[in-house]
Amino acid sequence: MAEWLKMVIEAEGYEVRTALIGARGEEIFRQWRPDVVVTDLMLPDTDGVALLRRLKEIDAWPEVIVISGQGTISRAVEAGQAGAFYFLEKPVSQEGLADMLNKAFTRSMERAEHHQLKEQIRGRYSFANIVGHSRKMKELFDLIESVAASDANILIQGENGTGKELIANAIHYNSNRFRGPFIKINCAAIPKDLIESELFGYRKGAFTGATGDKIGLFEMAEGGSLLLDEIGEMPPYLQTKLLRVLQEREYRPIGSERLVHVDFRLICATNTDLEVALRDGRLREDLYFRINTITLRVPPLRERTEDIPLLCNHFLSKFNQRYDKNVRTISPAAYHLLIRNRWSGNVRELENAIERAVLVCKSTEIQPTDLPEPIREDGQVAQEFAIPPHRTLAEIEKMAIVQTLQRTNWNKQEAAQILGLYRPTLYSKMKKHEIRDLRAQQRTAGATA
Repeated sequence: MAEWLKMVIEAEGYEVRTALIGARGEEIFRQWRPDVVVTDLMLPDTDGVALLRRLKEIDAWPEVIVISGQGTISRAVEAGQAGAFYFLEKPVSQEGLADMLNKAFTRSMERAEHHQLKEQIRGRYSFANIVGHSRKMKELFDLIESVAASDANILIQGENGTGKELIANAIHYNSNRFRGPFIKINCAAIPKDLIESELFGYRKGAFTGATGDKIGLFEMAEGGSLLLDEIGEMPPYLQTKLLRVLQEREYRPIGSERLVHVDFRLICATNTDLEVALRDGRLREDLYFRINTITLRVPPLRERTEDIPLLCNHFLSKFNQRYDKNVRTISPAAYHLLIRNRWSGNVRELENAIERAVLVCKSTEIQPTDLPEPIREDGQVAQEFAIPPHRTLAEIEKMAIVQTLQRTNWNKQEAAQILGLYRPTLYSKMKKHEIRDLRAQQRTAGATA
């Protein structure tokens, strides 16, 4: 039987290796990793389904065709549950086997290509492109990983420049919709009277200027994801229409009787406080609850300053390659200014600062003079420390610690580095001078209330 199968399969152009017992077949499988396995149900040393389970534990990718002369429904079901591609009953025809083998091989290749494409896309839009190892960013990564594969609506909140679009990319390309389109629209960048036609599309002659049919972004996002950036800027009347689309999953383009059914995942992003928008009546409450099934808050850079060195190295590498430069590092004095800056423009502002520094740097090390002027000026102001008269040394030490903690947003590791102290020493001095983080106390009081 093995020799006949080998002859039939080789005639189809495949390379074949045979084994007369299950143990030898498992050994060949481990070493060779074929695309398709053909096995009998009754083997001299083992049961074919038991062998199938062991092979799937070694490598789940290859397809397995099980052949049996004692085919029963229960055994066929058992083989299917164990992962068999197909269950063939003897006598097996040459044509039937060749047809089934070609289908199994095609499926194996499609799965391999699908996996390869998915890995390529994830390599481009993976979490690795969102640089950060701080506790807040790790918590954000964990949440993204938990919800990406679902179809839940996502709301991303964060200041300008924090990387909301990178987060949206990571969600889409790590979801089951990654092969579908990812359509993006910035509601603040398009005139309010044009957003509706962009989203819904229109029919020729629907209004003045409609010289042809236009497909809406809802329809273009079919099978994929739709990002509505700055959702808080969407006109109230359009929010009502958006809510209806989300509820009914269908709509009519402007001026058309055609009913369009849509299947997309909605991702919204905003840099505004939507709670305030709700109170002001700029955002419908029912829409708000519909879009924020999962809310992802992207922390501003000032809340994760420990990520600044990592981001700087990332941007150094990026712009060295782009501009064919060889800037290897950042001087301690320049780092001091970068860490103390408040970064109102967040990661985007830091990226622009490093790009500028790489371009103007005359050596292999970025100096303070290479940084943008506002950062240098803010650093000079921050370095000014006036000692009030008639103060003791202990009082002056306490003032220096408090001011440094305030400048670093109470990041104690960063403050210790600026003050030239070990972190345990800083904790000891804070305890000695009775310095407490008032923000933490306020958060505790708010939680208790």
